Amino acid sequence: MSAPGDDSALSPPERLAVAYAPRAFRPLWEGFLLLDQRLAAATRAGRDPLMIQLRLAWWRDRFASPASEWPAGEPLLALLKPWDTQRAALRAMVDGWEARIVGEDGGAKLGEARIEALMALAHLCHAPADDSVRRAAAEWLGMQSPSTRPPILPAMLRPLAILRGIALREASGKAASPLGNLLAILRIGAFGR
Repeated sequence: MSAPGDDSALSPPERLAVAYAPRAFRPLWEGFLLLDQRLAAATRAGRDPLMIQLRLAWWRDRFASPASEWPAGEPLLALLKPWDTQRAALRAMVDGWEARIVGEDGGAKLGEARIEALMALAHLCHAPADDSVRRAAAEWLGMQSPSTRPPILPAMLRPLAILRGIALREASGKAASPLGNLLAILRIGAFGR
């Protein structure tokens, strides 16, 4: 659901992961993933540093005000409106991307901001935002070594289990086969691990 001319779109594995969330929570997942991609695109290497700062400032300003004050013409903002009570987590993602591009911390702030956004997403999905969510998020982002027993997440957080599983496959070199990835997604989607 990206805007025309928008270079942010969910990858096929991300689309499948989102499809495993209960229908009511899919827009929350899609908004999170699309925002992360939009911020990544805004901070892509080779862009003018001033333009990067302006784009990030625009998003930071949006998340500083209530969703009711957001401009109506931005489809991603419309998708993010349900995040209104968790705007601070989205703003932290903007700050994390900024810290990553200025090289302050090697991406640690961005990783932590993404984890906190996933904790906020769990809250919005009425799921426990506990250590299993934090651990699955850290493993997905490569910030923690994978556990031998993957965390079992509730159905509304099944996309995180799938994203974690695909990232671990890629890290181990098993992601070369699209069929293998599809089978892994189907297995994790059905059984949660």
